[in-house]
Amino acid sequence: MDFKKHLSALASPRWWWSWFMIILGCSLLAAGYVLFISPYNIVPGGVYGAGIVLHNIFPEIQVGTFGYMFDTVLLVAAFICFGPRFGSKTVVAALLTPGLMNLFTKLAYPNEEAMQALDPSQLLGGVLDLSNHLILTTIVGAVVLGVGVGFVIREQATTGGTDIVAMIIQKYCHISFSSGVLIADSLVVIAGLLVIGFGFGSGEAQGWMLSFYSLIAIYISSRVLAYMLDGASYDRIIFIITSHHNEEFRNYILKEMDRSGTYIKTSGMYTNAEKEMIFLVVPRHELSSVQRAIKDYDPKAFMVVANAYNTYGEGFKPMPEKHELENM
Repeated sequence: MDFKKHLSALASPRWWWSWFMIILGCSLLAAGYVLFISPYNIVPGGVYGAGIVLHNIFPEIQVGTFGYMFDTVLLVAAFICFGPRFGSKTVVAALLTPGLMNLFTKLAYPNEEAMQALDPSQLLGGVLDLSNHLILTTIVGAVVLGVGVGFVIREQATTGGTDIVAMIIQKYCHISFSSGVLIADSLVVIAGLLVIGFGFGSGEAQGWMLSFYSLIAIYISSRVLAYMLDGASYDRIIFIITSHHNEEFRNYILKEMDRSGTYIKTSGMYTNAEKEMIFLVVPRHELSSVQRAIKDYDPKAFMVVANAYNTYGEGFKPMPEKHELENM
């Protein structure tokens, strides 16, 4: 039966389209780093940002190779910590991207010396040297990164990296997923400031101002990614219908996510059986955490996710003043 399902999936245009979009997303991500980010030592967090930092210390090793090292270790760690939760799409995306980065680097530079230096004056024969336009290369590179990651995530995959680090931090340190990503990316940016900006370890200081470009790249790429995934909406309304009270899931929401929700007593229209519905509002970036938790605690639960364009109250925006309401 499973074999027939696999054959049916292979025959589906949607299956092929999904893999095409993942490969396209990985290609855009790799091209964004090779053409606009790495040559100018901009460090936009993540494992490839860490690869840029380490490349400045060990220039004979390419950024993509460091990406392989990090992603392989993180995938193994994720498998140990969470079991085989990550599907084939995530594994392929996490391992394809650094390979494409190394390939594009070889194609973009004329020789080994230029590859080690990541010299922008020799990038594509010098036609794409934006050394005097750092803000332009930061914006373009960040947009390309955001679009690339967006294509991958829209096909229910990730590129690994700091997402896995954040999940491990969330599990063992009880810190929210978004805070875990922020911590991991911040450490990478600080490392870039020390190694590239001040020259610790690399021997050549390039100025602390590069860290500002890194922060701009992180912000723009995250906004582009958010828009690709969700349009202009940021918060999510979640309705979860379960057949029994799950104390573990309740503790997860209250303690690990540091949020709250509302229980609503319901009954099935067809069976008339008593059920329980949980009403929950979370920021967009926490939706995947809730989905994973539901899959773990009650795989048979029924979940509906809707957009919340304005959310007021504790943990969200403050209630607007009277004069603001009159002007809405």
